[in-house]
Amino acid sequence: MRFFKLLIDFYLNASIHVAFSVYAFLRITELYFELPYNKNLNYFIFFGTISGYNFVKYAGVAKLHHRSLTKDLKIIQVFSFFCFLALLFYASQISLKTHYFTMPFTLLTILYAVPFLSGFEKNLRAVSYLKIIVVAFVWAGFTVLIPLIEVGKEISLEIVLSLVQRFVIVVVLILPFDIRDVKYDAISLQTIPKKIGVQKTKKLGLMLMIFSLVLEYVHTSNVIVKTPFMIFFFLLIVLLMRAKTYQSKYFSSFWVELLPIVWWLLLLGFDNF
Repeated sequence: MRFFKLLIDFYLNASIHVAFSVYAFLRITELYFELPYNKNLNYFIFFGTISGYNFVKYAGVAKLHHRSLTKDLKIIQVFSFFCFLALLFYASQISLKTHYFTMPFTLLTILYAVPFLSGFEKNLRAVSYLKIIVVAFVWAGFTVLIPLIEVGKEISLEIVLSLVQRFVIVVVLILPFDIRDVKYDAISLQTIPKKIGVQKTKKLGLMLMIFSLVLEYVHTSNVIVKTPFMIFFFLLIVLLMRAKTYQSKYFSSFWVELLPIVWWLLLLGFDNF
């Protein structure tokens, strides 16, 4: 049992779970727009997510405590290094045009962790309200816009609506994390729950999900995808409403981030039914 717990903790702490969530969103886009499976692009973004998230989470820690890093953190560093090598390999397999479009999202990821504001003391993560917008924008860009650009799709109203919907969904997925982090975040970091309170944050999340539901029925006419989305819709609302400041260790980091994977698997099941 202890080994299983260590395995789960590594799976979460090494950002593998969040990378699978991003991968699931990619596969959802492929199914919605009937795109061919793109192994090189999908693995590029999968390993890029691990590399990017671990850079954001641990770069500062490694810089300050390089010699006294815990064994677990050293393992994550080594794992991240090999993921970065895999990222470079798959990056060489995708088109140059796609790389041009990934640059703004990659730059935002770097600036999210690297201080460059207020005399090089603050990064984008430390700017009030910008944290959630940056993360949602990067997720939406990589999981909706990039796979469509890779296959040469022209930007249409359907794509724009899908992009907006994905942005909104990711914002709602982040809210349980922000609710959890109210007791940890600095006073200067004005996240949504710290500014308007936990209950109003939940109401905001509910309104955003209703908006995403409207977009779902506007931007796609495929009946097969409706039921999986509705299940995902209700599961996300249930978890959002159950989110609290003092929540279990795995509530947000595992169960909330599992939802995109559940949505993708439901789509696969209904698509093959």
